[in-house]
Amino acid sequence: MADHMWDLWMERAKPLVPVIVIKDPDEAVPLARALVDGGVRMLEVTLRTEHGLGAIETIKQEVPEAIVGVGTVTSAQQMLDALNKGAEFVVSPGSSDALLDCAKEWGGPYLPGVATPSDVMRAREAGFTYQKFFPAGVAGGIPMLKALSGPFGDVKFCPTGGIGQENYQDYLALSNVFAVGGSWLTPADLQSARNWQAISSLAIAG
Repeated sequence: MADHMWDLWMERAKPLVPVIVIKDPDEAVPLARALVDGGVRMLEVTLRTEHGLGAIETIKQEVPEAIVGVGTVTSAQQMLDALNKGAEFVVSPGSSDALLDCAKEWGGPYLPGVATPSDVMRAREAGFTYQKFFPAGVAGGIPMLKALSGPFGDVKFCPTGGIGQENYQDYLALSNVFAVGGSWLTPADLQSARNWQAISSLAIAG
């Protein structure tokens, strides 16, 4: 597996993974540039809209400094489609046999979504020791991550869901958290207003 890629990327980028929802394809490149200018290079472009796949391809071409991944992947076909567009990493809200098998065949950096100890064990048995803890706030937050560190000392998490500017540092302080994800870096109102400077400022502050 390519779990080591997360460590390499963390050496080159802030441990923040903005969860990006593209509603207007014209916003993709300036949004990505605003984040990169603020020091945030790992960009998770979600498949929550029809523009996600196209945005991945466009950002890859126009913003080469960005590390572009795909999020909200719920099927193997979505994973393959995103990889064909140039996605460098894959994130899913949960995991399934089909997703785990597809990710293993690909061999690249994949964060399967987990919320319980059983989920963690299943993903780890499949070979993935870097995982997405989701939805973090609902699934127990910091206390749960501390509890998971005991039996799963070799597993690192990227918690997402219920994380914002006011608490992300608390998550990053945990020894088993290598990055945090969230949408606070790309607020919908700033995106729709195309206030790229404000988004850069949020990235810099992070």
